[in-house]
Amino acid sequence: MGLFDRIFRPKDAIESIKALREAKRYFGTLTAYEPVFHSWRGAIYEYELVRAAIDARARHISKLKADIHGTAQLSLQSKLKQGPNQWQTWSQFLYRVSTILDNQSTCFIAPVFDADMRITGYYPLLPEKCSIVEYDGEAWLKYAFSRGQVAAVELRKCGILTKFQYKSDFFGTNNDALDDTIKLVDIQRQGIKLAVKNSQTYRFMAQLTNFSKHDDLVQERDRFTEENFSKDAKGGGLLLFPNTYKDIQQIKTDAYTIDASQMEYIRTNVYNYFGVNENILQNKAKSDELDAFFNGAIEPFAIQFSEVMTKAIFSERERAQGSRFVANANRLQYMTVNEKVAMVQQLLDRGVMSINEARELFNYEDVEGGDLRTIRGEYKDASDLDTINVIQEEKNDE
Repeated sequence: MGLFDRIFRPKDAIESIKALREAKRYFGTLTAYEPVFHSWRGAIYEYELVRAAIDARARHISKLKADIHGTAQLSLQSKLKQGPNQWQTWSQFLYRVSTILDNQSTCFIAPVFDADMRITGYYPLLPEKCSIVEYDGEAWLKYAFSRGQVAAVELRKCGILTKFQYKSDFFGTNNDALDDTIKLVDIQRQGIKLAVKNSQTYRFMAQLTNFSKHDDLVQERDRFTEENFSKDAKGGGLLLFPNTYKDIQQIKTDAYTIDASQMEYIRTNVYNYFGVNENILQNKAKSDELDAFFNGAIEPFAIQFSEVMTKAIFSERERAQGSRFVANANRLQYMTVNEKVAMVQQLLDRGVMSINEARELFNYEDVEGGDLRTIRGEYKDASDLDTINVIQEEKNDE
């Protein structure tokens, strides 16, 4: 089976097709906008500055660690601990989800099924168009792909991540707000190309004298072209002008390029739009900058992704019993060594982190028994302070 069949269930194909044909109305929403998503017409990922910004976010997001808690769906939990699906690692999965989300403001995550119709994993989708339709009293997510394939899966089994969600009840708003900035970037690229082309050409203008008839001018132009530019020309690359040519001047074209202030304006717009800066892009950011980047860009993604995956994997009852999916930041080791040592000293003996969690900060392997949490003996439960004080007073009386 191919990837498409693994996601959209070969055994259930007849039912899916029936659902698509009979789903004549969209799922009811609160807004006046039909629940239909279209891929953005632009291609912002083709511009190096935008791609660098998207890549910077995706690289840091790919370091999130996927953890599953609870006792529900143990078989699926076991598979997901190895990876989101049989084709990707969690790092690759998270990188692609982040990239799709930044490019399209919406990312769809669909379940992967085995031959027995059991969910074995999840896969991020990049459809050309999708809509939420109602069939038999249930909401379905209907996909259309660039190759013309169409399929559907129950909405409750899918995940939808969004950015700039405003008009639609389900999907994020497209990146049209970046249009003007992208046009400036495109003008800059075209200007550089033209400058290179024009630097390889030689053009001139001259004034001809002693020619009173139009036919004579045409004849002279043809003669000059034949002697200098035809394939049989023997000029050796040297142009010779007769004395009838006056005021010979080279024509120079200055290609338009954006000046430094305009380029800074473009960078600032892109950085503001994606929540990055130059130090983040060039891997020069220090701990304070990385901490701010985590709080403003990575953590919001981690929270939304965790909640979306939790709803996709577990039923309402299973969630109520404590089962959940969490993308945590154990691998975001942006602190300096001294900062890590200080944090371990403050948190380890207070039971906030285990020995293995502390070792992970330094890229050390886990040790046996390292998952236990220890608390220093002088720390006491505040509710027992009265009893502790009585005992201490009795000891003092002795």
